[in-house]
Amino acid sequence: MKKYKIGMVAAEFNFDVTSMMIERAKAQAEFLEVEIAEEILVPGVYDMPLAVKHLAEKKDIDAVITLGAVITGETDHDQVIIAQAARKITDLSLEYNKPIAFGINGPGMTKLQAMDRIEKGRDAVDAVVKMLKRLE
Repeated sequence: MKKYKIGMVAAEFNFDVTSMMIERAKAQAEFLEVEIAEEILVPGVYDMPLAVKHLAEKKDIDAVITLGAVITGETDHDQVIIAQAARKITDLSLEYNKPIAFGINGPGMTKLQAMDRIEKGRDAVDAVVKMLKRLE
């Protein structure tokens, strides 16, 4: 079986949450014997699509995972961020014909709720590996 190479894009915003998601993703990649071949940290979830595109364009990257936490503030800004990121990340998956997992928590979450969902890092790795195997 081919050893898959995965790219990872993670947000620095809310890094206390995201850093734990990254650790879960790395542990799951090791468990599944896939390689996280390249990691890109971006300022926030809204900044992810450009980095995802950069990785998706690479011939040696089979799939990409995105990791972040969009936590509710005093406005509806979190909903705008998630909607735009989700739309563009989905578009990039179809454009490059590669699995791109949406491992982003939110919107409408408190910091505590985000901490409870750090396993989304593991889930993102699981999702792209399943998709890669099913699309072989």
